[in-house]
Amino acid sequence: MNRCITIGTRGSLLALAQARWTGYRLAEAGWQVELQIIRTTGDRIQDRAFGPGDGKGMFVAELERALLDGSIDLAVHSMKDLPGAMAPGLVIAAVPPREDPRDVLVARDATSLSAMPVGAAVGTSSIRRQAQLLAARADLKIRTLRGNIDTRLRKLDGGQYDVICLAAAGLHRLGLQPRITEYLDAITFVPAVGQGALALQAREDDRRIHDAVVHFHCADTARAVLAERTVLAALHGGCSIPLGAHAIIRDKQVALHAVLCSPDGTRVIREQDTGVDPEAVGIAVAERLRARGGDLLERTA
Repeated sequence: MNRCITIGTRGSLLALAQARWTGYRLAEAGWQVELQIIRTTGDRIQDRAFGPGDGKGMFVAELERALLDGSIDLAVHSMKDLPGAMAPGLVIAAVPPREDPRDVLVARDATSLSAMPVGAAVGTSSIRRQAQLLAARADLKIRTLRGNIDTRLRKLDGGQYDVICLAAAGLHRLGLQPRITEYLDAITFVPAVGQGALALQAREDDRRIHDAVVHFHCADTARAVLAERTVLAALHGGCSIPLGAHAIIRDKQVALHAVLCSPDGTRVIREQDTGVDPEAVGIAVAERLRARGGDLLERTA
């Protein structure tokens, strides 16, 4: 049997760290691993926030094409980058244990969201983060922030922003925990769908790869992420919808919290549900969000 696996990855420091983590685990199991860096559409757009016409698959389409044409055997994605529906013939072969799913603030001076000065300049490219930040502090000035983690931190340090909002998982994976000023509670400041989780994507019929990564799989993480992704799929969501969803597994039950906001933060709709079936829980929450906030979905379509 061929013992070499080619992993496809984006070229950012975080993407490489995630791909190398996967490669190390495979190497420990006796596989030979090669990394192939693939530049995606999302990587090429660095000068603006994503708008309604920009699909959630902007960071994955090129990787999926490489999987389908056989250029790579395995793609390592941040789960939150995956659209609700994958390219035909591809599946998530394994979901490793989740990193911290929370959002965090990294500030130059302030110690917390509440301590930031009036009119503080906050950098983020996420409409979900923007909406929840403005819901908490309507005085904040939201400024578009694009680029990889190192680029964003450099812009903060250069004085372009007073504070930036990032995912805890990325900073943890890069060993940058000391930069974190405040962790935002995942129930009140709801993370993106799949935030903190990885998706190991492979061809559906590639049994060799499925067998290679099965030991990485965390059933609880997969169930939690499935509930979150079901909300996203049911609402036909992408990057343009200010939607957050976060699930945890407690006593075999899936506890899901979700939020749908207006981009300016003046409307915040929260729903939650608990059950054994992740998809049923996700659908129930999505239906209630749609019933209460259908106009918000139409505005961002």
